[in-house]
Amino acid sequence: MDFKSVILAPISEEREQFLKVFNTSLQSSNPLLNQVLEHVLQTSGKKMRPMLVLLTAKLFGKVTVEAMHAAVALELLHNASLVHDDVVDESDERRGKPSVNAAFSNKVAVLSGDFMLATGLLEVHKTKNLKIMEIVFSIGRDLADGEILQLHNNATEEHSYEVYFDVIRKKTAVLFEACSSVGAISAGASPAEVEMMRQYGEYIGLCFQIKDDIFDYTADSKQLGKPTGNDMCEGKLTLPVLYALNKSKDLKAHSIAAKVKEGTATSDEINGLIQFAIEEGGIQYAEQVMDNYRLNAQELIKEVPTSDVKTSLLAFLDYVIGREK
Repeated sequence: MDFKSVILAPISEEREQFLKVFNTSLQSSNPLLNQVLEHVLQTSGKKMRPMLVLLTAKLFGKVTVEAMHAAVALELLHNASLVHDDVVDESDERRGKPSVNAAFSNKVAVLSGDFMLATGLLEVHKTKNLKIMEIVFSIGRDLADGEILQLHNNATEEHSYEVYFDVIRKKTAVLFEACSSVGAISAGASPAEVEMMRQYGEYIGLCFQIKDDIFDYTADSKQLGKPTGNDMCEGKLTLPVLYALNKSKDLKAHSIAAKVKEGTATSDEINGLIQFAIEEGGIQYAEQVMDNYRLNAQELIKEVPTSDVKTSLLAFLDYVIGREK
């Protein structure tokens, strides 16, 4: 599916306006900071989250100035979290290019992330909408909570589904549900409609992260922009291998999983654990979980009147699941 022509068609003009506001927000009189921000722009993706804000706003009315500033704020918070995560995870790459911490330094990365975070808060203040502000302000707490929960989980011997889903809700889904919520709020949707879209965004976010996790077991590094097995290199055990470990009593696999969490597993051991997860049906299980979330999301908006925007929102969901990187 072509993301741009199919999904963004109903908001093509609004998308161009968003890009102008977003790029303007990332300007500074500091030469080094401008270099970092330009680097971030070069490694940013399709800006799916702010597009979800615009689509949801248009589903219930029109894209207002409120929605535009909220979309910019959420994309800035998202990018700030990526820069900070790369420092925490000691990652050298982001979408196939050097991460900010690798291209510059940890100090520059942290401070640049702080700059984007602060700029995002300024942008959301421009909405003058307390409900939208509350949603966006709470994201920082959830992102930090999710990161710390993940670090704590890496120090335990448990292979918990509950903790895994708690982490991906707080680290990924929370941004998508915020996008769909604030889009609806900005267009004057009812509380029931806002809640419906919050849930829709949550399902999209869960599908998005599970799909990313599947890539780590199956994708070519050149296609994905990061090496296969990268999550395990960072001590993370995601859904496919969690399923395999909970299903099997294989002592060797459980031993390697413990070493992954400790950060002592070799590349050969990680490759072996990936193969173990695949052979035990971990990929199929993760795909089934993802498809169940897709069905739940589709059911949520079944009664929404048919329109080009509704078609785009459903295509957005399909794209998240069907994408190849």
